[in-house]
Amino acid sequence: MQIRCIKGGFATESIKLDMLRQVAEGIAAQFGSGCEVVVHDLSRHPDHTIAVIVNGHVSGRKVGDGASTVVIEQLKTHDPDPTDHLCYLTKTPDGKILKSSTMYIRNSKGKVDAILSINFDISRLLIVENALHELTSTQQAAQEAEPEKIVKINDLLDDLIQQSVAMVGKPVALMTKDDKVNAIHFLNQNGAFLVTKSGDKIAKHFGISKYTLYSYIDAKKDEGK
Repeated sequence: MQIRCIKGGFATESIKLDMLRQVAEGIAAQFGSGCEVVVHDLSRHPDHTIAVIVNGHVSGRKVGDGASTVVIEQLKTHDPDPTDHLCYLTKTPDGKILKSSTMYIRNSKGKVDAILSINFDISRLLIVENALHELTSTQQAAQEAEPEKIVKINDLLDDLIQQSVAMVGKPVALMTKDDKVNAIHFLNQNGAFLVTKSGDKIAKHFGISKYTLYSYIDAKKDEGK
């Protein structure tokens, strides 16, 4: 990762990381221990994208942990012009509700090479809000959207596998070859194979060899052509 210096030169990757760390620590200090700030380095392997994290106790993550859903999506699509996702709800595995924002950091060539995420724990504030809402609400309550989930990369792979099975609509034991090809195509399209050793886990789940697994991927590519 690189950024342009005031004098027109280029700072090293470590300088940029130090700057992002300074920003992360400043944001976290401003909002307190309930505010987690994460810097994902997209030049790293998906299993270890977290380069900086402050107040990692909020989501239970640490430096060296893997990519989140939004990071996997960027690594998979290489979107040249993604839009920052601001002020949306996420949910941690232990049930915390977070107000989150995701910002894409670009290098000197305009390519996204890092992601800065802010996750502010609003669980206790929601308790207060709900208490006030009971006093002020009418009988017609507004529907609330289900928060997105913050997951670790291995949990994300498990979730994608379950989604692929649900997409086919039958258990693995009853799947035909075509069913398995479609399920594996779904996994490939959604970035499952970016996860280290995902091929072993996916092949085992569908009861096929790794050779067969990759032949199914190639078959779907050929069909697309």
